[in-house]
Amino acid sequence: MKVIFLKDVKGQGKKGEVKELSEGYVRNFLLPQGLAKLASDGNLKTLEVQNASEAKRKAQEKLDAQELGKKLEEMTVVIKTKAGEGGRLFGAITSKQIAEALAEQKGIKIDKRKIELEDPIRTLGVTQVPVKLHVDVKAKLNVQAAEE
Repeated sequence: MKVIFLKDVKGQGKKGEVKELSEGYVRNFLLPQGLAKLASDGNLKTLEVQNASEAKRKAQEKLDAQELGKKLEEMTVVIKTKAGEGGRLFGAITSKQIAEALAEQKGIKIDKRKIELEDPIRTLGVTQVPVKLHVDVKAKLNVQAAEE
C-alpha cells in the first residue's frame, strides 16, 4: 500500500516521502497515529504543489541572503572600546558585540551565531569577519575596532 509520510518515522521514511508499505502496518499504526496518509492521486498532486512552493521559498531565501551579503561586504561597523599600549584592547570584541553594533549602526539584525568569529578581536584596526547568511552564502564584514 502506497503512503505519503506526514512526519518522520524512524526506520521507515522522512516527511514528504512516498513509500510502499504493508497494509497492516499502514492501517493499524501509521494512519491512526497521523504519521502518514494514503497516496491517492489528489494527495500526490498536493505533495507536488507543496514541494514546488518549498523550493521556490528556499530559492527566494538564497537570493535575499546574497543581496544582504553584498550589502555587508560594502560596509564597515565601528566598535569603540578602551585600548592600552600597542593597540591591545582591554577585553575583547565578541560576535555578540558585533551583532549589536550592526543592528544599532546599520539597522541590520543578524544572529550572533551566524557571525563566525574564530577568536575574539583583541587589537585595534579593521578585521574581516565571515558571516554565514545561508547554507550556500557567506559574506565578509569589516569590523573596525576604534579607541574611545
